[in-house]
Amino acid sequence: MPPVPAVRTAGLSQGYANRQIIENLDLVLEAGVTGLLGPNGAGKTTLLRTLATITPPRTGSLEILGTSIRTERDARRVRKSIGYLPQDFGYYPAFSVKEFVRYCAWLREVPDKKAGSATLEALEAVGLTDRARHRMKSLSGGMLRRAGIAAAIVGSPSLVLLDEPTVGLDPAQRLDFRELIRSLAREGAAIMLSTHLVEDVGASCQSVLVLKGGQIVSSGTPQDLARQAAPTAPGDSPLERGYMTVLESREPARGATC
Repeated sequence: MPPVPAVRTAGLSQGYANRQIIENLDLVLEAGVTGLLGPNGAGKTTLLRTLATITPPRTGSLEILGTSIRTERDARRVRKSIGYLPQDFGYYPAFSVKEFVRYCAWLREVPDKKAGSATLEALEAVGLTDRARHRMKSLSGGMLRRAGIAAAIVGSPSLVLLDEPTVGLDPAQRLDFRELIRSLAREGAAIMLSTHLVEDVGASCQSVLVLKGGQIVSSGTPQDLARQAAPTAPGDSPLERGYMTVLESREPARGATC
């Protein structure tokens, strides 16, 4: 029997008030690292919030790890298996870094007998072991982002959703981050990485989606995206030129599978 996809959507639509942001989106997300590219306003954050079960779909279906999300009870059942890093995340300023990550482990219902070691492993993975006792309010922007990544991966969730995770990281830290998400993928996790940094996608993702106007206009490997580059497209690499080329596309990709 084939493995259950981490995410499956069919005809998914999402928006706020009178504004429609995502419309009729079909997506299957398998294990591995999937990059999510798109201009500002394309719907990337809205899609991640929906997959994280924060905002229920307006229409269409959503399955997370084989569970159909129809009610809040369904959503609570799968949240223990989801690690989510939003662009701006909340925290208690007086918490130490270790307390913050341990608290996130508790929220995800990591068993008490594993939560302590899982917290230390997550801090080590993002290079914050030496800052474990420091207060969250004392961290620099880059360190704060790494604490957020640790909170998203503590307890080894099966689905990891990361919204602009490398903002504020220096080049060496970005390299470490790429290796981290590759290691999570080797352990069987499905990771969706939303970013504006095309080079991060090329270096660490097995597949890439391009979102424009709430619809997927390209789906495939980074190499597939690079091959779509028009000769006159702007960009400093084939992947950047491919990305810029598909942004001009008006036709959505059908039935994206990653």
